[in-house]
Amino acid sequence: MEDEEAEAVLKAVGRQIKAWREAAGLRQVELGAAIGYGEEMVSSVERGRRVPKPDFLDRTDEVVGAGGKVSAMKEDVERARYPKNVRDLAKLESEATELGAYAALHLHGLLQTPEYAHALYAMRRPSYTEEEVDRLVSARMARKSVFELVPRVLITFVQEEATLRRPVGGKVVLRKQLEHLLEMGGLRHVSIQVVPTDCEDHAGMMGSFRVLKLRSGKTLGHTEGQLYSRVISDPREAQILEMRYGMIRAQALSPRESMAFIEKVLKCET
Repeated sequence: MEDEEAEAVLKAVGRQIKAWREAAGLRQVELGAAIGYGEEMVSSVERGRRVPKPDFLDRTDEVVGAGGKVSAMKEDVERARYPKNVRDLAKLESEATELGAYAALHLHGLLQTPEYAHALYAMRRPSYTEEEVDRLVSARMARKSVFELVPRVLITFVQEEATLRRPVGGKVVLRKQLEHLLEMGGLRHVSIQVVPTDCEDHAGMMGSFRVLKLRSGKTLGHTEGQLYSRVISDPREAQILEMRYGMIRAQALSPRESMAFIEKVLKCET
């Protein structure tokens, strides 16, 4: 496990499942057979070493006669299966009144379709297991709840032209992704802009970053590198990122021009 909070949750869930199994007079192999999982999986879940899927919990609840008490742990388990840095970032996003993101290498996570996100994680090296990829994709998709917050959060994105053309996951995935961009850009509280490759003056040459303005009035930055994810809380550094983001938006195509640009790229891919 990569953090103590998630480890504690999964161990607590494992102890509860073990207690209900033993109360029902079942061995691990018998519970596994009844719910469609192997004995090793049941053992790993009970020791807090594996994250149980929702159907594992639902089937276990039914077999041991827990009356919904095991199924009720799905929400806690779902949060625990997301990486800590994702949970921390999602918490900040939920406290924001305004989010701004500049993405240079690929489409920003909040704009990605599940297929696009899966393709990105699948190409990571060293390779993730399929279970890890599914976990990371689920975590990324869960963060999209920020679009549904009330009152609405003002969310703006600036994408490099290259991110619209790079066929991550293949051309079918890219077409679906571009269609999704057009759909998201049509939301009243979302703005998407594109920086054309032939743009000479560019304030974003240092790479991708984000700016978050919180309800408390504080402004934070966020950057990611090869092996790190960093929240920038120093007011002076956050101010620099805010200034750069404003310049990048001014240098990019307008939101309306950007939607037309994305439509043009989509036509080229069909």
